[in-house]
Amino acid sequence: MATIAPRPRLLLALRRPQPRRLLRACAANPRARRAPVPPQAARPRRVFLGLGATVIDQVARMASGGTSSRSFVAGARPRQGVSPVEQILKNVEWPDEFPFKPEDFSRFDESSDTMFYSVPRFVTHIDDQAIQSLTEYYSEVLPPSNTPGVAILDMCSSWVLTEYVVQDLNVNPKLPFEDNTFDVITNVVSVDYLTKPIDVFKEMRRILKPAGVAIMSFSNRCFWTKAVSIWTSTGDVDHAWIVAAYFHYAGGFEPPQAVDISPNPGRTDPMYVVYSRKKVA
Repeated sequence: MATIAPRPRLLLALRRPQPRRLLRACAANPRARRAPVPPQAARPRRVFLGLGATVIDQVARMASGGTSSRSFVAGARPRQGVSPVEQILKNVEWPDEFPFKPEDFSRFDESSDTMFYSVPRFVTHIDDQAIQSLTEYYSEVLPPSNTPGVAILDMCSSWVLTEYVVQDLNVNPKLPFEDNTFDVITNVVSVDYLTKPIDVFKEMRRILKPAGVAIMSFSNRCFWTKAVSIWTSTGDVDHAWIVAAYFHYAGGFEPPQAVDISPNPGRTDPMYVVYSRKKVA
């Protein structure tokens, strides 16, 4: 299995259990502790989430010349009915061009990510219930561990590692792997830190085998100052649409799907998945 992290210093952890290949990447934790660096002046940030209107509705308005026939409320799974996160990607009408601007990928703290992660951050963004929910989801959708020849890349992994390689995806989104290498790519609660998401998703498409699947999971927890503006100014439903947009505008992926795997809505951390498969030429 393999892991890669989106932070400026990306740690790729490599482990090769037999007969399965695992490649992991995550942010590195240097040995020495240093004082945090004060945030640099942030670039202008667009705030999308207004009084009840989500980014999807606003993008739809822009694409349709100012009118929209539907509005969505960003939030977790309602007590009854279907999760709005799962519904948001049904029959999507994508704008002709990528709807976000460079400032949407600015961050409150634009200081070096290398310096930010120079202080060890031995944390987990989501609670035990959300972790268990994702673990169970993986057990359902990932190939069995005894499947011969399966290669999995885990992007933006945490401090839980085996072997590793460090790379900064926000500086260099080029992934150090051959074309058509991996059956599965996962990314857990880190897609919100990517400042060059389209470049990264194009690389994911390149290194996935035909019909290989990319699984992006996320919650509403993060290092807020390092998450991109479009993420911190929107809600859960918007986040699913944003991640799906990365797949769509990177090209070469099947229509992305969303799954709400929140274990106990309103009482534990929410957990969502947006996934897509590489198209078979």
